[in-house]
Amino acid sequence: LFIIPLLTASYTEAQLLKKIKDKVNQAVDKTIDKKVPDAGGNKTPEGTNQPTSGGAGKPSNTKGGGLSNSTPPDVNQQMLDAEKSHEQGNYSEARYSIQQALVGIEIQLGRQILASLPNKVDSMAKDTTKNVVSSNQWGWSNLTIQTVYSQQPDKQMTISIGNNSIYSGLAYLYFTNPMYVQATDQNQNIKQTKVKGYKAIIQYDDSKGYTLMAQLGQSSLIVWECVNFATEEEVMKAASAFDIDGIKKMM
Repeated sequence: LFIIPLLTASYTEAQLLKKIKDKVNQAVDKTIDKKVPDAGGNKTPEGTNQPTSGGAGKPSNTKGGGLSNSTPPDVNQQMLDAEKSHEQGNYSEARYSIQQALVGIEIQLGRQILASLPNKVDSMAKDTTKNVVSSNQWGWSNLTIQTVYSQQPDKQMTISIGNNSIYSGLAYLYFTNPMYVQATDQNQNIKQTKVKGYKAIIQYDDSKGYTLMAQLGQSSLIVWECVNFATEEEVMKAASAFDIDGIKKMM
């Protein structure tokens, strides 16, 4: 509720968005949550499937065109709505509007990070049609940023930034325990390494290729999934093309 004046401040866009995000988090943590009881008044997130009744003789669906892509929340409008609800004492709606504003900010941040990534890595070009920025809840730990680099006929690198539920358990094991896996074979299929000074894990699987994971924070990772790369060194070279410091600052 205190961040609207920041929208006209003379910061770069990335710095402004990060500052807005920090202020919204403070507002949620220190103001709204203290006024709203935990039970009741919580709004169901958009897109959540609700149970439907049905029974014998229910027809099969034969029509419908699916759902269109969601439009990111309008940050300014959501903040105005939050202020209005707060003045009316409707703290549940105020909290919901602040959460929606933060989702909008995160999507803008995600798009900026995507735009900052190199257009080419070695001989692979970025396929912008496969760009993904999604936030399923408010809070950075639920933001996902993804794009794909490829080279014909079958070389591909998918990079994901943010919380990655597929690899987070494995990353937690290695980044929180001072241990190394010792393989019984001549070549290890997983080991610890570093990418531009950041702790990382590299893994190899015959069917999936190489997977490289670098830690950005407690819950966020950069993951490179590399298909049809010839060597470990080729994977590390491709990863070094990314400005990890710059990505972390934008986050």
